[in-house]
Amino acid sequence: MRRKRFYVALLALALSALVLAQGRYQIGTPLSEQEVQEWNIRPSILANGVGLPPGQGTVDEGAQVYATHCASCHGATGEGGAFTRLVSEPFPITKEVDSVDFAIGNYWQYATTLFDYTRRAMPFATPGILSNDEVYAVVAYILYQNGIIDGSEPMNAQTLPKVQMPARALLELDPNTQKRFPWIRLP
Repeated sequence: MRRKRFYVALLALALSALVLAQGRYQIGTPLSEQEVQEWNIRPSILANGVGLPPGQGTVDEGAQVYATHCASCHGATGEGGAFTRLVSEPFPITKEVDSVDFAIGNYWQYATTLFDYTRRAMPFATPGILSNDEVYAVVAYILYQNGIIDGSEPMNAQTLPKVQMPARALLELDPNTQKRFPWIRLP
């Protein structure tokens, strides 16, 4: 029995030395400093617009960016496709509303969050490829499609924080539970 334990311990020691000597898993390649900086987007965009980068975009420009980079997943006008729909009527979220009906127009509380998320995570297959101007433009287009803005002025660091999202009222806490959505159970 002792001999068996000895060999098991010896085998474990040899395997750990092998892993340490050759690298942990031997998959992937180390990132260069330039690659790290491309993904290290700072600062995050706050609800009041602090951290928004320079640039601007119009609804018409956004329609072109959307058609090129977004329509294949979210539908031609944002009504939904392979992925989540982006456009909806600004109806209130209640217990009866299925989460598949949540969209930017009825669920997102801040337009600046839409900019930050789009800049970091979209398009899905190639996140981060959009310039700041393109992100401003596609955000303007999506807000216009949801009926939140009239599209008369360009979207930029000054105009975006002023957009009043219909779902802003969802930030009110339920008086009984002190939660925003007491009926939603998160895992």
